[in-house]
Amino acid sequence: MIPSSFPDKAEIARLTARMLIEIGAIDFNAKAPFTHASGKKAPTYVDCRKLISFPRIRSTLMDFLAVTTMREVGFEAFDNIAGGETAGIPFAALMAERLALPMTYVRKKPKGYGRNARIEGVMTEGQRVLLVEDLTTDGGSKLSFVDAIRETGATCNATAVIFFYGIFEGVEQTLAEHGIQLLHLCTWWDVLEEAKTSESFDAVTLAEVEAYLRDPAGWSAAHA
Repeated sequence: MIPSSFPDKAEIARLTARMLIEIGAIDFNAKAPFTHASGKKAPTYVDCRKLISFPRIRSTLMDFLAVTTMREVGFEAFDNIAGGETAGIPFAALMAERLALPMTYVRKKPKGYGRNARIEGVMTEGQRVLLVEDLTTDGGSKLSFVDAIRETGATCNATAVIFFYGIFEGVEQTLAEHGIQLLHLCTWWDVLEEAKTSESFDAVTLAEVEAYLRDPAGWSAAHA
């Protein structure tokens, strides 16, 4: 069923943050910082993959993502939903079901045998494709996925994610320069606000998290 009426953007962000905290997808630890893929330290970690194990929350967030996409881009804006390997695949499947559209997925790189394809499923020239993933940090992986989609002759001008870090400068501008609109449900700022309201973490930890969000590079360098 295609959703059509849901809370406004601010309430969706608040509820999304609340759900992520509730299922333990958010982890704050300033004493033993996490090492991200970039090699930099951070007191924050988000694991959207946990969402697939919580049907009620998973369903609600996919409704939120579908209605956000329709509100911000259009009700008839896409012909195909593509998931990014691997975390984006289940969410792309759920979005495709809600929007009654075909689903495909994009590999990070050709698999090296057989058709040596990056696109799995049927994607045809001229189709308008929405790229769906769990989250985005600096947008780098999105550019690679979008380029692979465009190589088929399809167009891809938007990507929809559950979580956008929202703390690194220039991400949305970089995507825009590549012709990509970023749609998201919540950011670290929304999570921080909800964590403060719900008192999900102690005050000292939240203070360190806020310091990191305001200056990620400086905080990481100080805790290297």
